[in-house]
Amino acid sequence: MEFKYFDVVHALEVQNYIIEHSGGRKGILNQGLLESVLEHIQNDLYYPNLEDKLCHLFFSINKNHAFNDGNKRSSISLSAYFLEINGADFIVTKYIQEMENVALYVADNKIDKELLHEIICEILYKAEFSEELRFKVAIALM
Repeated sequence: MEFKYFDVVHALEVQNYIIEHSGGRKGILNQGLLESVLEHIQNDLYYPNLEDKLCHLFFSINKNHAFNDGNKRSSISLSAYFLEINGADFIVTKYIQEMENVALYVADNKIDKELLHEIICEILYKAEFSEELRFKVAIALM
């Protein structure tokens, strides 16, 4: 599968839209961090499939604070857009709903990147979370 990507300009437009409609400070805090994540997800050696790219995009936007404000909201919106442009638009609504709480837990260091990857895989490929994943998430949130 050949993946489609978006650039920094699009990411900034999305972030500005989010801030205009839900509050916070506009603007970028560190453009290099944003450029880095958008370049890294294009490396198929490190991120060979959709869920790897999606996980890195979400995690990095959420944790690296490239924006002045709205990093959690931007991590959801930009990763959902990545799904959409790569033909997974049928799952975007479910993805956004599931990731709203996950974004908070990632930001609070309760869900690490490995567990985030498992969560994303189950959102993409299963109708509901397995009991094993539910248990892992419950332990992580303790």
